[in-house]
Amino acid sequence: MSTTITVEGMSCAGCANSVRAELTHIPGVREVDVDISNGTVTIDSDNPVYPAAIREAVEEAGYTLAGRPTWAPPAR
Repeated sequence: MSTTITVEGMSCAGCANSVRAELTHIPGVREVDVDISNGTVTIDSDNPVYPAAIREAVEEAGYTLAGRPTWAPPAR
């Protein structure tokens, strides 16, 4: 399962690392890809991740989740 979010306020590799570290603590998250140029984060997980868990992790990293997460089925 792939989830894409937009995070406001990321501007450097340190920002990306902070967000990545917090999101990888969510159970079931396998991989987190952060693109600071457009503020998007793609989360690959075993199952859908609760939006509240995503928001909490992003805020714990010191940033703001913009909008709602979008999900895509796993690539085959």
